[in-house]
Amino acid sequence: MASRPEAGPAELPGPSSRVSRLPVTRAQQKRALSAGPPAGPPQQKRSRTGLGPGGARAAPKAPLRTGGPATTGKNDGPRKAASMPAAQVGSATSTAGAKGASKRPPWDLRGQVKDLQEALEQGRERLQVLEREKQEQSQRLQQLQRELGERESQESSLCARVSSLEVEVAQVREKLEQSQNKVKALEAEEQRLKAEEERLKAEEQRLKAEEEQRRQERDEAWGRAQALLQQLENAEEQLQELQALRELEASQRSLLAQREEHIHLLEMERRRLHNDIQELRGNIRVFCRVRPLLPEERERQRGMPHLHFPSQDTRSLVLTRPDDSQLGRERRAELRYDFSFDRVFPPAASQEEIFQEIQLLVQSALDGYPVCIFAYGQTGSGKTFTMEGPSPAGAPESRGMIPRAVRHLFRGARDLAAKGWQYGFSASFLEIYNEALRDLLLARGQHGSELEIRRLAPGSDELHVPNLTWVPVESEEQVLELLQQAGSQRSVARTALNERSSRSHSVFQLRIQGLHTARDLRCTSSLTLVDLAGSERLEKSGSVGSRLRETQSINSSLSALGLVISALCNKEPHIPYRNSKLTFLLQNCLGGHAKVLMFVTISPLEENFGESLNSLRFASKVNECMIGTAQANRK
Repeated sequence: MASRPEAGPAELPGPSSRVSRLPVTRAQQKRALSAGPPAGPPQQKRSRTGLGPGGARAAPKAPLRTGGPATTGKNDGPRKAASMPAAQVGSATSTAGAKGASKRPPWDLRGQVKDLQEALEQGRERLQVLEREKQEQSQRLQQLQRELGERESQESSLCARVSSLEVEVAQVREKLEQSQNKVKALEAEEQRLKAEEERLKAEEQRLKAEEEQRRQERDEAWGRAQALLQQLENAEEQLQELQALRELEASQRSLLAQREEHIHLLEMERRRLHNDIQELRGNIRVFCRVRPLLPEERERQRGMPHLHFPSQDTRSLVLTRPDDSQLGRERRAELRYDFSFDRVFPPAASQEEIFQEIQLLVQSALDGYPVCIFAYGQTGSGKTFTMEGPSPAGAPESRGMIPRAVRHLFRGARDLAAKGWQYGFSASFLEIYNEALRDLLLARGQHGSELEIRRLAPGSDELHVPNLTWVPVESEEQVLELLQQAGSQRSVARTALNERSSRSHSVFQLRIQGLHTARDLRCTSSLTLVDLAGSERLEKSGSVGSRLRETQSINSSLSALGLVISALCNKEPHIPYRNSKLTFLLQNCLGGHAKVLMFVTISPLEENFGESLNSLRFASKVNECMIGTAQANRK
């Protein structure tokens, strides 16, 4: 970067001999030096009385002339032009010209002094202007120096970055050269090996030719003997190698069989322990879930003061309400209802948290045990949301127990495939509407045969539904499509208690068949997931017409379910399964052959206190029931 010209002091033009501090360029200094010293000695300052330094009167001063040799030196003109702005030079020239136009007489000393004072004031003003310009130029110089420092810093950082990149490029090039050298070495080695192979082949051909030539030179008998001897030796070597391979194969097969046997024993032990754990928990278990308040419900009810969840106890639920006496309306202590189940889920519980509690039960279906899970509760308490979620194709985190159980089964089947098990799945979906069975997997508008519940064989306790549609499924996505198809055809309606009330009991069943070919083992089981219609009170639902018949049918089937549970708890000899299609269809599950789990769903509204209390009492009766030990269907 070019350096700035050095600055030196310059003289101000005019009558005053004060030295200016403005910078002067090298060119101006050279011109001043080339002009030489001033023409004469500097004039002495004349006193105000006109006397010289020796006391004699000084000669009268010649009148001032603007731009004349008496007031300016030989090089003052260029210095003025270099250090003074054009506007100031013009103004000074015009002022001096105006004064030169009217010359003062030599005797007018006061006028001359006044002119000198005015010239001095003008010089001072010009000096101030030049000082300000000097400060501005100095500030500008400092700013330029700062910018120069920043640019130099940026240039240094960029240079450092370029240097590091050049080092990296050099390293990469070095590695590339090393790789290329290795490739060349490998190619050379490959060429050498090929040449060696060709040489060995040529040598082999030469040796064979020589051997053939010698063999031809021998007599025919000796040749046959040698050939037979060689064949015998080759056969012995091959026999030894074959025997070694057979021994190795036998040892490997034995080791593989031992490991497969060990894995099989571990799997059987896992299934036995898993079943023992489930039996210790009870073959019929009850979970209670309280749904959260909906946004529109929070406006008319704040909190849930009648529901209490004891801390550090996930199995208890307490209902309380004030007890108003009939006489005098005196306030008494609160009525308290304590309930205990296998697990109680508060409103904040998520679908994933609930499924974590039932996934071991779902795993039992893969182990060959029939499993049944059903949801019970009043209308609008969240049964369908618990079992199916908002919709089968909804967000994964809000999916219900049915899609989650199906996903768990398919994942478990893929894991067991590594142990030799192959599984096949088929699904069905029906509803019980007004005591009639409806196939929900038929195409819309298609009418199938009338569905009835029949025994699988004469004298058999196993029940099935002939003519029901069974669809083979191989993935979770196929099951979700079936759930969406069934949900679009299920009977729902709007009531005074629920915007979208299920008017039927839905039953989803997944049939599972497992096969272990190597051990000739088979297992058959089923996973039954039931979403019961909600119980209703006619005075609250306001049902009339077809809604009234639906409500009566729902309440009747739920009452029949209560009678079956009561008979099972009392160990009665006759269980009234045939009182309704619902209980008759669930006979395989409730009869002690399956592992059963019931969800009782509770509304958080205080106005539904009576219905919630009835549901919890029914769930407590189910929780006390002993239905026997489930048996695995394995061969």
